[in-house]
Amino acid sequence: MSLHRKPWLAAVLCVLGAASFGVVQANDTGKPVTAPKYNETLYPPWSHGENDPALHKGLEFTIPEVDSMPDFHGSVNDPRLVIYVGGNYYFAMAPLVKAFEAEHPELRGKIFYVTIPPGLLIKAMDDGNTFTSGNMTFTAAPDVYAAGLKKVKEQIAAGKLVAPAVPYATNDLTIMVPKGNPGHITGLADLGKPGVRLVMPNPAWEGVARQIEASLRKAGGAALEETVYGTKVRNGQTLLTHIHHRQTPLFLMQGLGVAGITWKSEAIFQEQAGHPISHVDIPAQFNTTAVYGAALVKDAPHPEAGKLWLQFLRSPTALRIFERYGFKAAPANATKE
Repeated sequence: MSLHRKPWLAAVLCVLGAASFGVVQANDTGKPVTAPKYNETLYPPWSHGENDPALHKGLEFTIPEVDSMPDFHGSVNDPRLVIYVGGNYYFAMAPLVKAFEAEHPELRGKIFYVTIPPGLLIKAMDDGNTFTSGNMTFTAAPDVYAAGLKKVKEQIAAGKLVAPAVPYATNDLTIMVPKGNPGHITGLADLGKPGVRLVMPNPAWEGVARQIEASLRKAGGAALEETVYGTKVRNGQTLLTHIHHRQTPLFLMQGLGVAGITWKSEAIFQEQAGHPISHVDIPAQFNTTAVYGAALVKDAPHPEAGKLWLQFLRSPTALRIFERYGFKAAPANATKE
């Protein structure tokens, strides 16, 4: 490819974040430009398409960092079960769906699910169950909504979901760090130290931030919470995410931070996937446990399939899958968030 003087090109290459582009200068006219070399294991979808339950995939067109929709799974063409689920366990959904389809073969290839933050799922529901990603807009009305139990109960009270709320798993927080722990993080208190760069969920739309703030207060009072989510946000040492379950590990692997609080299951998944990620446990006295719940959506298009999914979530088969990533079973009478 020949390069003619285009002053915007250097900026574009910078935005793309490629590490191995050739240096573009005025006297480079006519010289070849090195194409970007992505380490595809570091970019979503880390599943390499294996989490797509659609039977016919047609032309597979996924370009890391350029054309990728990792949190939309399956075919939107005439699904018979649509699940909106918080992205905190997107990695568990593929084996869950596979096991569920084995029990209900009539639904094989007919399940579509979305794994983005629960608050954004509600925004989509309020806007006609419609999503736009890049230049693609589509509508997929949900049968089941799954998130923190408190959020599910709130949506039942708001009339969006139908009781009962079904609690099915619990999860704890951890400090995710790059492999080798270059920031020498030993606990939550270290996150408040000057110069320690963090990647943290945005409280504006990521529900996990509420539990994180609670743990920061347990470990260091209001001062630690303000440092992490106030002072460091203002001085650029805390980078806030839009979708932490994708961005936190990616940003840590890119060297944009040395720590970020996530659910422990997310760190376990990254470690199991062989990515250069590790974690630092948070002691029980400082930790915050979440209870996940789900409920049928009001006017669900496929209520019977939705009920089958809700039953499955509390089954021994589903629990064994959740346990692979550090989840525990939620008691039937769970009331926590």
